[in-house]
Amino acid sequence: MAEQKYNPYENMLSDLDGAAALLGMTRSDYEAFRYPERELKVAIPIRMDDGDIRVFEGYRIQHSGTRGPCKGGIRYHPDVNMDEVKALAAWMSLKCAVVDIPYGGAKGGVRVNPKELSKGELERLTRRFTAMISPILGPERDIPAPDVNTNAEIMGWIMDTYSMMNGHATPGVVTGKPLEIGGSLGRPEATGRGVFLCVNEAVKAYFGGKTGLRVAVQGMGNVGGFAAQLLAEDGYKIVAAGGSAGGYYKADGLDVPAMLDYIANGPTRSLKGYEEPGAIKLAPGAELTCDCDILLPCALEHVLTADNAGDVKAKLIVEGANGPTTVEADAILEKNGVIVVPDILANAGGVVVSYFEWVQNEQHLYWDLAEVRERLTKIMLRSFAEVQALAGEHKTSLRMGAYMNALQRLVKAKKIRGYFP
Repeated sequence: MAEQKYNPYENMLSDLDGAAALLGMTRSDYEAFRYPERELKVAIPIRMDDGDIRVFEGYRIQHSGTRGPCKGGIRYHPDVNMDEVKALAAWMSLKCAVVDIPYGGAKGGVRVNPKELSKGELERLTRRFTAMISPILGPERDIPAPDVNTNAEIMGWIMDTYSMMNGHATPGVVTGKPLEIGGSLGRPEATGRGVFLCVNEAVKAYFGGKTGLRVAVQGMGNVGGFAAQLLAEDGYKIVAAGGSAGGYYKADGLDVPAMLDYIANGPTRSLKGYEEPGAIKLAPGAELTCDCDILLPCALEHVLTADNAGDVKAKLIVEGANGPTTVEADAILEKNGVIVVPDILANAGGVVVSYFEWVQNEQHLYWDLAEVRERLTKIMLRSFAEVQALAGEHKTSLRMGAYMNALQRLVKAKKIRGYFP
């Protein structure tokens, strides 16, 4: 029998149904949140540098606008598909509700390997994609942000395209922009800082604040890189780091600044070719099951599965990526006593500071870095405490605690607003 293909949206629905059952909700209470409100699929014709026309497939999905404008990143990846984007949009709705910011969830993506495009081709792709999804975008409708393989420069192209189409500068249409056109201080580091804060809170709550714990990180990009840097500065030992090109293990702790400098300035812009005295080379994915106390999956979804969850040696997992753990893996980890801080809480720092950026754009009043960090810390610590308390009250996992907290807020808002017409 052929192996059943993993469906991230079904994974999300399974967790949603589990949270609803723990809360004693009927299917009617939350039925609307089992479906995206709007799904847009577009064909994106682009003239390549050699004169040929290629057509790329793109998506923008809005899961829920019940609690405010839709919010969510745009990713460029060859494996992007409708079910993945649907799941990511739903997780965004839940994430915004967990940290109690007035947003709903959306997500977008283009099926493309951006490494195969020139900068000019990438810009033309971005601008055409923006034009094609522009009818459902806007500061009061849907606000994109960076995600996998997208960055501040690409957000700038989106902002400019939308602004040109509307006849005036509209910085609030997108977050994660360069500072010069309305970006926020603290945005690049925000998701990684949120992961760092969740690690510290979980260590205090479940490990008595033990110091010098060993950490393994999968994905040393924007999220994992910042989290590793902050953890190393705080006394944690980063013993493993890896990515698609493989990774490294060093029992005494890796040189995180050197590794990040190599990724930023090296010839491959990845860990490929990196060398460090005493570091052992790891095969791709081996960092997930290496000898460590804390594991940070900060790359792509469904990397922890039924096949490898039983081999995980970490006792704490903090999910920097979206959906890195399948339902089957979750059950195995829970049975083995592994504490998992779920994605919709752990990596919410990015959307929190995106919210700050949007607020600053709308008010035309900007904050300094200390204020951004202080506000982020306050929201993340409050949210962690709420999730932990709810999980404890219902004697369930932190994932279910986060889903319950989010679902309560979504359902309450929907009941207050009612159904139109």
